[in-house]
Amino acid sequence: MTFIKQSIILLAIGLLAILTSCNGGDKQQKKRMVQQIPVVKVIKHDVPIFSEYVGQVYGQKDIPIRARVEGFLESIEFTEGSKVKKGQLLYTIDPQSLTAATNAQKSQVTAAQTQLSKARSDLDRIKPLAEANAVSKSELDAAQAAYDAAKANLDAAKSNLKSSNIDLSYTQVKSPINGVIGKTNARVGEFVGKDPNPVILNTVSKTDTIIVKFSVTEAQYLTISRKRIDKINSGEVKGHDDHNDIGIQLKLADESIYNHPGSIDFVDRNIDENTGSILVQASFPNPDGLLRPGMYSKVSVQTDLAKDAIIIPQRCIVELQGQYTVFVVNDSNKVSSRPIVIAHKSGDLAAISEGLEEGERIVIDALQKVQSGLIINPIDTNFTSKVFLEYNK
Repeated sequence: MTFIKQSIILLAIGLLAILTSCNGGDKQQKKRMVQQIPVVKVIKHDVPIFSEYVGQVYGQKDIPIRARVEGFLESIEFTEGSKVKKGQLLYTIDPQSLTAATNAQKSQVTAAQTQLSKARSDLDRIKPLAEANAVSKSELDAAQAAYDAAKANLDAAKSNLKSSNIDLSYTQVKSPINGVIGKTNARVGEFVGKDPNPVILNTVSKTDTIIVKFSVTEAQYLTISRKRIDKINSGEVKGHDDHNDIGIQLKLADESIYNHPGSIDFVDRNIDENTGSILVQASFPNPDGLLRPGMYSKVSVQTDLAKDAIIIPQRCIVELQGQYTVFVVNDSNKVSSRPIVIAHKSGDLAAISEGLEEGERIVIDALQKVQSGLIINPIDTNFTSKVFLEYNK
């Protein structure tokens, strides 16, 4: 009996130890299961306000390559879409007919030179005779006229030869600038240089700097202009023709912000009476050749500056049916979903008018991994905004 009691006591102690071990293991496992989630702090900062407009990209120079003489296209000397250099041979047009015409003009020059030599000899022979009254003055005048006519005939022949040589040189079509060449409009064997045959063979675009053209409404133009007038009056801007103070960014088709800021080249002189808008042209550096003529993009123009705005990265925001929320992390590292009101968006940032305070922590990037009530291990993350980089330049 005593043995049975001792066995029961030992069994109870063993079960208690197992349960204690399991409970401790569950706690350790739960601790290990707490997710590491990146968070950023809500900050207060001056942030530029941008308005967006739809623009189209052009080369800094878009030069059409024309066939300036008629003939059959003999060769194409480039790869479509490649870079070409100024003076590089692009096309060759069959030169046979123009070579023949040039040779004929050379013969005309030779004949004119012979005629001029004869006229000069006749004049040199008659002049002494006329001085000695051995020939009449009319004969001298005729010899002088023949010499003048022969000289003019030679000048005309030389001009015709020069023109023929120019036409012959046009059979070798060369690039007028350094740039990128497009798709050819004519193929080897086609007759080019006269409608309805191809006249414009291609286009070469200078793309190390690109141009973006866009239109703003009259009301938008007035808003921007009034802001600039205030800056001019305060001395921040040199004058009405200086547009370098206007911050301008390019948003590409994939919604990414182009790395290089732009500057406004000019604003057109008048409002288009048909559309009620005014044309604006801006230029952007394109050292990597990322931008190509013909692309459409959104142009973001700085129209104002929000002072001491509550700002967060747009990547922190969850949008559902027009409502915006963020995941806030409290001092106990507990996540809660909180609605916010966006005052405006500026590049990769959003200015918040309601819902957040400076210094609060919010989840960034790992939004699909969190939900309200979840305990996390927050990892402080630095977020570098392109808006600040461009604004602080």
